[in-house]
Amino acid sequence: MKKSLLALAVLGAFAGVASAQSSVTIYGIADAGLSRETGATSGSIVKLATGVQSGNRLGFRGTEDLGGGLKANFQLESGFNLDDGASRQGALFGRQAWVGLNGGFGAVSMGRQYSLVFLALDTVDPFDYGLTGAISNLVVDAPFRINNSIKYSSPTVGGFTGEAMYGFGEVPGNNSASRQYELAAKYAKGPVFVQLAHNNAQNVTGTDALKITALAASYDFGVAKAAFSYNVNKNAATIDSADVMVGVTVPFGASTILASYIRKNDKTAANADASQAAIGYTYALSKRTNLYTSYSRISNKNSAKYTVGDASGGGALAADRLPGTASTGFAVGVRHRF
Repeated sequence: MKKSLLALAVLGAFAGVASAQSSVTIYGIADAGLSRETGATSGSIVKLATGVQSGNRLGFRGTEDLGGGLKANFQLESGFNLDDGASRQGALFGRQAWVGLNGGFGAVSMGRQYSLVFLALDTVDPFDYGLTGAISNLVVDAPFRINNSIKYSSPTVGGFTGEAMYGFGEVPGNNSASRQYELAAKYAKGPVFVQLAHNNAQNVTGTDALKITALAASYDFGVAKAAFSYNVNKNAATIDSADVMVGVTVPFGASTILASYIRKNDKTAANADASQAAIGYTYALSKRTNLYTSYSRISNKNSAKYTVGDASGGGALAADRLPGTASTGFAVGVRHRF
């Protein structure tokens, strides 16, 4: 009897070790609210909005300990609309789909991944690329994700990390067409965050490239976090602009106040400048569920027609508005993370 109990204990110990070496997590976000957008020539619109603060998603994240400090990991993430159940991003795992290895050498991952420029701006945007104050309402040229990509992240030393990413264009006979490459340097330690990122994206024929360089920084004072970003966007054809963002996040108890101001300086002959002022508020009902509301206003000049949107895309009125007119957005809703 004692031998049987000992054998069961040994087997149980080995099973515990095996399960500890490999894990898969299922996670997601369910977010919906009411929004009102103004600025269209035909009038305002009120709608049930999907993914206002954060895009709705269902994801799988896994890791396996291979021994010797080496680990295999993967992430598969699907986006969807909560209002009608439709799939987003045009693919089953359109938000993220990658597999990789990490260890003492750093980390290597391959697949569809967030761009380094996006991650830099997202880290400092008080609205986290969501609500009606999303930085993407004006900084529309920054790529969110890169297909067919390989990313390398160096080990973090004294708060410093270097990253590089290359996205294959996969156009037969033209290795330049549709390819992208990125470089980034990041410092994150204590209350300080600073990242410089550069993206070079070739067009579908490989004859021109959109180049974006972004500097993002934040400092957490405890009672408030101040944020700043500056990026330049340029290609040989139609784009030559610079965007600056200043923002603040103020947490107190279960509440958080968000605010930012963004200015786009269009340096082309069109002089299509624009600015956005936004304020938001969230209230945590629990660690996983919160209420939110936000308001923002975009002022457009000359031929500019930027529209207030949210985490799930641009405003519904973008195609129904005269250039140079203002756009406003208000939203209220609930987000649950699981």
